[in-house]
This record gives sequence, C-alpha cells and structure tokens, in this order.
Amino acid sequence: MTQSMKTRFMRWGFNFVPAYRRTGARITYIASNLREIHITLPLNWKTRNYVGTLFGGSMFAAVDPIYMAMFIHLLGPDYVVWDKAASIQYRRPARSTLYAKMKVEPEELDAIRKELEQAEKLDRVYQIDLVDAQDTVCALVEKTVHFRRKNSNA
Repeated sequence: MTQSMKTRFMRWGFNFVPAYRRTGARITYIASNLREIHITLPLNWKTRNYVGTLFGGSMFAAVDPIYMAMFIHLLGPDYVVWDKAASIQYRRPARSTLYAKMKVEPEELDAIRKELEQAEKLDRVYQIDLVDAQDTVCALVEKTVHFRRKNSNA
C-alpha cells in the first residue's frame, strides 16, 4: 500500500515532535489506510551507547508510541486507547541501523470492536521485532495496549 498525502504529513509531523525526534528514530512509512508503519533507527552519535552499540533506551522509545497512535486513529473517537505495559528483550547487540514494521490487520480491529461489545475493557499484547539489514532480531518489544469504549465507566 502506498502513502497518501495525509499520511506523509502525519509522518513528517510525528518525526518533528521533540519527544519522538530525540529517540533518534524516524518513521519512514505510514500506509494510506494507517494500518502499517515502518521505522528506522540508525546507529550514530545520538543513539550509540557506552560500548558502541545501539542504546536500548533508543530502541524502546523508537517503537513505544506507535501502536497506541495507530489504534487511536484506526478505532476512532468512540474508543479509549492507552499503552498499559511494555517490556524489551535484547537478543543481540545492535551494531548497525535497526528497522521495525508495525501492522494492524482489519481482522484485529473487528475482533477488538466485537470483544468490547461484550466486555467493558480489553488488553492486548503486540510484539515488535527490531531487526538489522540481515533481518536478525536484535531486540523484541512487547506492548500491552488497553482498549475500552468511551461510553464505558472503566
């Protein structure tokens, strides 16, 4: 899927926000339907740690807000979406640029909406792999996202 003019401006805006900009990462792609986002996290003087590899805080921060922002846009104003928890597992030292792709399938959106018709609130876990150019997983981030309908009292 290609980017639309709207998602190009969203990408530019997100990358310009100081809190995200300071992670060292950049969003490089937002699908026109907002269901897929790609990020790039280069190894440079801003993201390098004491031993010369990518700083773990930069890895975590690069992907931290993405799923929540995606779901806010995809589900619309009738839903509350919050990041609830997160964890990161370092698999191997990142000695070069890392990449991540976050994707939400239409079936996932349907499942969330359907489950929230029966339940007051819902938590779901999403996994993000940070990989190098050879597709080697250097870090795995798990994000727990909390959902509820706005008319709910939870």
